[in-house]
Amino acid sequence: MDSWVRMLFLFACIVPALVECRVRHYKFHVVQKNTTRLCSSKPIVTVNGKFPGPTLYAKEDDTVLVKVRNHINHNVTIHWHGVKQLRTGWSDGPAYITQCPILPGQSYLYNFTVTGQRGTLLWHAHINWLRSTLHGAIVILPKRDVPYPFPKPDKELVVILGEWWKSDTEVVINEALKSGLAPNVSDAHTINGLPGIVSLANCSTQDVYKLPLESGKTYLLRIINAALNEELFFKIASHEFTVVEVDASYVKPFKTETILIAPGQTTNALLTADQKSGKYLIVASTFMDAPVVAVDNLTATATLYYTDTLASSPTVLTTPPPRNATQVANNFTLSLKSLNSKMYPANVPLTIDHSLFFTVGLGINPCPSCKAGNGSRVVAAVNNVTFVMPTTALLQAHYFNMKGVFTADFPPNPPQVYNYTGTPPPASSQTTNGTKLYRLAFNSTVQIVLQDTGIIAPESHPVHLHGFNFFVVGTDVGNYDPKKDPKKFNLVDPVERNTMGVPTGGWTAIRFRSDNPGVWFLHCHFEVHTTWGLKMAFLVDNGKGHKESLVPPPKDLPKC
Repeated sequence: MDSWVRMLFLFACIVPALVECRVRHYKFHVVQKNTTRLCSSKPIVTVNGKFPGPTLYAKEDDTVLVKVRNHINHNVTIHWHGVKQLRTGWSDGPAYITQCPILPGQSYLYNFTVTGQRGTLLWHAHINWLRSTLHGAIVILPKRDVPYPFPKPDKELVVILGEWWKSDTEVVINEALKSGLAPNVSDAHTINGLPGIVSLANCSTQDVYKLPLESGKTYLLRIINAALNEELFFKIASHEFTVVEVDASYVKPFKTETILIAPGQTTNALLTADQKSGKYLIVASTFMDAPVVAVDNLTATATLYYTDTLASSPTVLTTPPPRNATQVANNFTLSLKSLNSKMYPANVPLTIDHSLFFTVGLGINPCPSCKAGNGSRVVAAVNNVTFVMPTTALLQAHYFNMKGVFTADFPPNPPQVYNYTGTPPPASSQTTNGTKLYRLAFNSTVQIVLQDTGIIAPESHPVHLHGFNFFVVGTDVGNYDPKKDPKKFNLVDPVERNTMGVPTGGWTAIRFRSDNPGVWFLHCHFEVHTTWGLKMAFLVDNGKGHKESLVPPPKDLPKC
């Protein structure tokens, strides 16, 4: 942006009566901060010393400028999860995909426009496991004088669900990679950074988040799951939610007592203070219906209280769903439908140029140095390809036509057809390694069926696609049937998301239009699965003319 234009916008922000400010400026200082949680005092990585980090506010169609300066000894990138980044892939943030990391002592200016989106999203570190503490909310408000398509709330509140780790998460994952086995799980879940009433061996804490309500008023809760590895149930004693938006896309409102939210997902829900004055328990607990997977079993708690409540009032309790409450999870997921109104239509692609079938799951590869794993290590793969991270950012390699960084031959189907969710398993559980991309022409229509596999064990997979929203047109358990299952697809009002769940031992089908040039990551948002290689990327070519082409890289783009 030219200096005189920047000065004009800054003047407009100072004198808002002249023109609405459409440029939002933020400074993110990535720093270490000492903190005490769950009886452990340790420094954690934060933005501006806050955990969770600061909330980024913008309006639809605003330009957002975030200067990120790295003051720690780790490399850093920040991903604006769910922001479509139309033609601005340089600001998307995944390390070695769209940019090289910001080195210690260096800075980078993220510059993007929030186009055609409104709602709640998430920002987080996108390198190694730093997002365990390096995360925060993105709140995108509608344009001026554009109302919500639901009753206007009296107040809005951000609720971030996360995890607390006594150990340094970088040490946790590095030890796991060295051993070849699964990493340890977190020590507790958190609600807005606090675990609630939690007891561990030789440790107890009373760090409880408190949510004040006034009787008769309605609140919009902007709920975010920033946990590394676990889907979570969210519930408040004696209260009911009205869900109105997920992943910054409006949905047909529906009522529910329990919300299911996977890592990276967001949910906006109306909550009316319609109960007797008092205190009510808030809980966040794990959903995992794969019995062989270790999870953090501790339930995070918080307290909702009416402002006229006496201090001595008892707390109304509630019980979270069982960890394996698949039906509760399905009831929530299947209730999600796009609003599909005249103002917010569901433009589902009805004809498909690329029909892709991706198996997602685990494997075992040789690792002579992995003594704990008996010479093997657990890996993850898409279509049996365990993704190898490059040492040069893929978007830079594409833009500058660098050779030898990646190949554009990612397979559209798995190399072997077998009973993906049953027996017998394939002859080998070994995967191949590669940095492979799948190429799409600009404005192509794409359908991907993601099929969980049970080679090692069936698991759920919250899969996130960068650069696009997509429509979830179908999901079910068992093996996908290409003849029968498409007849059941919802092509009228399917939910629009950026992160969707592939159910344990099942499949999910999505559709989108490749109208955003660049290199766009697709990966499981369980950080352990991403680390093991459950990821790939799409290369979307430029279209015709300037408005359908990737913008040139900024001058301060970090170098590898």
